[in-house]
Amino acid sequence: MEPIIQFIKNSQNQYVEELKTFLRIPSISTLNENNEDMRHCAVFVADKLKEAGMSRVEIFPTEGHPIVYGEWLGAPGKPTVLIYGHYDVQPVDPVELWDSPPFDPVIKDDKIFARGATDDKGQMYIHIKSVEAYFKVKGSLPLNVKFIIEGEEEIGSEHLGGFIEQHKDLLKCDTILISDTALYEAGLPTITYGLRGLAYMEIEVTGPNKDLHSGSFGGAVANPINVLAGIIAKLHDKNGRVTIPNFYDDVLQITKEEKQNFKAFNLSDKKYAKELGVKELAGEAKFTTLERLWVRPTLDCNGIIGGFTGKGAKTVIASKASAKISMRLVPNQDPKKIAKSFTKYIKSITPNSVDVKISDLHGAYPSLSPLTGKAMKAAAVSMQKAFGKKTVFMREGGSIPIVTTFQKILKAPSVLMGFGLNSENLHSPNEHFSLIHFQLGIQSSAYFFEEYSK
Repeated sequence: MEPIIQFIKNSQNQYVEELKTFLRIPSISTLNENNEDMRHCAVFVADKLKEAGMSRVEIFPTEGHPIVYGEWLGAPGKPTVLIYGHYDVQPVDPVELWDSPPFDPVIKDDKIFARGATDDKGQMYIHIKSVEAYFKVKGSLPLNVKFIIEGEEEIGSEHLGGFIEQHKDLLKCDTILISDTALYEAGLPTITYGLRGLAYMEIEVTGPNKDLHSGSFGGAVANPINVLAGIIAKLHDKNGRVTIPNFYDDVLQITKEEKQNFKAFNLSDKKYAKELGVKELAGEAKFTTLERLWVRPTLDCNGIIGGFTGKGAKTVIASKASAKISMRLVPNQDPKKIAKSFTKYIKSITPNSVDVKISDLHGAYPSLSPLTGKAMKAAAVSMQKAFGKKTVFMREGGSIPIVTTFQKILKAPSVLMGFGLNSENLHSPNEHFSLIHFQLGIQSSAYFFEEYSK
């Protein structure tokens, strides 16, 4: 392995220059004006897979943005790893808050600043470069590798599930390797083994058939904004528990081993609150902060609209008011079941003085990977070798819906070996990625191929 690792170290400057070229492509999947950039980016990824040594590379069109596939199957009898990533990025608004142009990469303090740097171009590119290092040094890989790189992750991976279902044989593998998560802290090798799911709902409350003067009609009709605020207030009790009946019925309880493992992270609530700019933390009673973030379900209002919100005053009773509600779900909870329970409960607490419409906007299943799997163990050893520290295991409060899709359709476990940091402004202005973690990531990936091949 030493010649490969040395090659990776010696090639760092070249890798960074290539990453800059990748980051200059404004591959914003949600904006139609960037559709040509998306196609350009897919071609860039395909070209890099060919240069890395893949024997087959193909760009598959979809009704949305293209999916890039690559494979090298020259190690018969050895396991097959499917590497997933995405080349699309978030919009850059508000652009005035960027310290440098979002698609003109800048390096400061061993960090590269650009949209997509950590989510997910920098992390995905890690594996292309580690594959290339093997071919440059040894001429082959110790196992079989497939790549599936999509362009719609930031808009819900609308066409990826269907593609996986239609190409199960093409994508058949022993494990799925994903680098789209974070290290717990800088320099600490971290594997994410659990993700929360999601049930995303919208409530629309309608009162009078038009906006009314609050002086002429106030006191005679229900105010939809007031009613909606009351509904939202009833979704938690005084202990921070969600009040929806049967909400916690299927929650998988944390094990003693996990609980002990979480203590090792030694999170300071006081420091965490200070970093977030709040006086104190809040949440479900009788659980630690990490348990609330990683293993307990939550409910939050993500947005509320109604009435007059401009400058000055307008005394009006709005005809309608609406709110977006997200529920982060934990293993064993079913987003469809939770959506039905939510709908039933909201209807039961809505007064007859208004009408209510409840929409199920989006759902994602939670996932949990066993820590005893061969690929998981190989990943832990690999990261430890690269970082020089023992690998830790954490859950993540967010959702990556495609992880569950992969596991259900391909029947293969996932390894979430991320190299970013949650503090690197993914989805925000001044997104960046540590070039130190970029280098250690390429080494970790190379070690993984060797360890898992055994």
